[in-house]
Amino acid sequence: MTTARVVSVSSDDEHRFTKPPREAITLIAGLGVEGDAHFGATVQHLSRVRRDPTQPNLRQVHLIHRELFDEIDADVTPGQLGENVTTEGIDLLGLPRGTVLRLGADATVEVTGLRNPCLQIDRFEPGLLKQVVGTDHEGHTIRKAGVMAVVLAGGVVKPGDAIAVELPQAITEPLSPV
Repeated sequence: MTTARVVSVSSDDEHRFTKPPREAITLIAGLGVEGDAHFGATVQHLSRVRRDPTQPNLRQVHLIHRELFDEIDADVTPGQLGENVTTEGIDLLGLPRGTVLRLGADATVEVTGLRNPCLQIDRFEPGLLKQVVGTDHEGHTIRKAGVMAVVLAGGVVKPGDAIAVELPQAITEPLSPV
């Protein structure tokens, strides 16, 4: 069994698709990744700001499982799909909403939902959107481009940090796009 860990961390102070890898990122409770373009208590995603800038920011931290890179037919490295934290050894997509992830010694995030990738992913790599969004044998949409989370407790997160998973105690609900 693989121990869940952080493979890479990334951030960017501008709204670009790809985020450059960093030696460490600092998570701030209720706001997200310090210095990242999506940092804030209310929505920062540009299209969502245009619709309603007062919505709570449920997308403060974007996490993707490194194993996705093995599944897709593209040469992708951590941060290139816009994630802040690249993980390994954890089934992010199988977690229920409300799961708490402890990243390293101090940081804690709560999973809010699935990332809903847009056409920007095809601008990065033509055909990639069809690889990360598809349908199952029953016709249900399957999204593989990671999960979104809010920061419950701040702290520094760096590659190699362990990830501990705390499932919700109450009745769980599957992840949906946020």
